[in-house]
Amino acid sequence: MSNTSIGLLLARLKMLTQSDSDAQLSKALQISPQTLSSWKVRDSIPYAFCVDIARAYACSLDWLLLGEGAPQRAVGGLDEWESALLAQLRTLTQPDRQAILGQVQDKQRLQQLELQVQSLHAQLSDLRT
Repeated sequence: MSNTSIGLLLARLKMLTQSDSDAQLSKALQISPQTLSSWKVRDSIPYAFCVDIARAYACSLDWLLLGEGAPQRAVGGLDEWESALLAQLRTLTQPDRQAILGQVQDKQRLQQLELQVQSLHAQLSDLRT
């Protein structure tokens, strides 16, 4: 990979992760700044890592590695808002994603409890009549 290629790849990674600096990029990719620096010195980023990032961000590997095609892979069966939400979630760190998942699960449990309360209320009403 040439310096130009690695520079462009790092620029696309920054765009994908919405990072402005190498420090932000290393944090977003959950790697150490030293690892990022060594990639630059070696003029190489592990292919497997690029594949993992492409999967995590639903990004086209052709776009990430070569700058060809559209940045985002088509996500089958999703509405536009779902795809947009998914893209936003992928920009968050794993702990932030876990926190959001916890909130969603809490909301689902509350909805289930509300349905059970409504069902019990209806049963109680039936018993009274």
